[in-house]
Formats: sequence, C-alpha cells, structure tokens
Amino acid sequence: MRYERKYKMYDYAPSILEQAVKMHPASFKKIYPDRQINNIYFDTSTLSSYWDNVNGVAERKKYRVRWYNFDETKIEKPHFEVKGRINELGTKKIIRIDDFDLDNLRFLTRIVNELSDAPGRLQPIIMNSYHRSYYGTSDGKFRVTIDERIRYFSLMFAQRFTRYTVQDFNAAVLELKYDRNMDDYTDRITQFFPFRQTKSSKYVTGVQYTIY
Repeated sequence: MRYERKYKMYDYAPSILEQAVKMHPASFKKIYPDRQINNIYFDTSTLSSYWDNVNGVAERKKYRVRWYNFDETKIEKPHFEVKGRINELGTKKIIRIDDFDLDNLRFLTRIVNELSDAPGRLQPIIMNSYHRSYYGTSDGKFRVTIDERIRYFSLMFAQRFTRYTVQDFNAAVLELKYDRNMDDYTDRITQFFPFRQTKSSKYVTGVQYTIY
C-alpha cells in the first residue's frame, strides 16, 4: 500500500512546476520519458464510485482501463486497473487485457465486467487523457509525477468516443507517491514544495465537468 499526496494547481506554467521538482533538496531526477496517459473510467449506472469519493467514504474502489499513446485512438497494450483506497492509503491491481477499438466499447465493457469485483454492473462513464512527467529520488523511495493538458469526454450517454469536449489546460496536478513505511519521512519532502496539498480526482472532475 502507498500514499499519494496530490497538489492541484491552476495557471501554473509547466516550467515552474518542473523547476520546483528539479531544485528540490531531495534531488529528484527524470526516471521515465514523458508520455500521454489515456483512461476510460467505469462505474455503475448510479455512479456509485463517484459518490463514494464525493461523500468521503473511507474504503472505496475505482475502475479504469488505461493505455499509453500520444494518439489516444491507437490502443496498444491496455490494462484494466482496480484502484482501492482505505482512508489515505491506496492499492492498485493491474490486469493486462487485449487491444480493443474505441468504436466497440460493448466488447470492452464485457471484458471489464468479467474481471471486475464491483457490486454492480459497470459501464464506461468518462474518457480522459493527460501529459505526464516522471521524477524520482536516487534511492527510489519517493516519486513525483506532473500531469498537465488534461482533457475529458463523457461516455455515459455516448456510443463511442468522438473528440474531447472539455480541455482543462490551465490545471496541473503534482503527485507525490511513496510506500507507507516512508510516511515518517514525508515532511522532509513536502516542506520544500511551495504548493498546498489538495484532494484531486480526475474521475470526479471529469464527471462534474461533463455530466453534472
């Protein structure tokens, strides 16, 4: 299990965020090339995962299919993820699935429901994508990601993806990730970030932007 501390900011230039990470005393360095992350979030018809998050339910789960490509329509090596959370601690279960076509979400929905442990039938709700940069300490104990160029499309009442309808380009999310046994050392990292920690869920944001 691990902690994920999030900082959502508006109207910050990407260069400012990168500078804050690179100049950090913990000496964060690039650990992976930048890439675009694409997600389809699944939920029940009553949006139970969404409401669990909004209402602050301590133990909850989120379901999504993820793939990496700067062209979101070219789906290669996707995987199904179940993200669990108990209070502030998170887990992630990853299952590799076959490539699929955005024009055939019924096929994907069937696969997701076969793999899911959700209490109800899941359906595609939101698709989103964003650009992610990766940094880490030399000992590998702390990682930071920066997400920007965030876009959303509602699939709740759509048969297939067409184009992103919401572009949240003035927002960025910096996330600090580490195993729970390192929590006593977190202050040594967070005290040097000139940002305020926030609660941030791209799934919740996407639902609020495109459905509510």
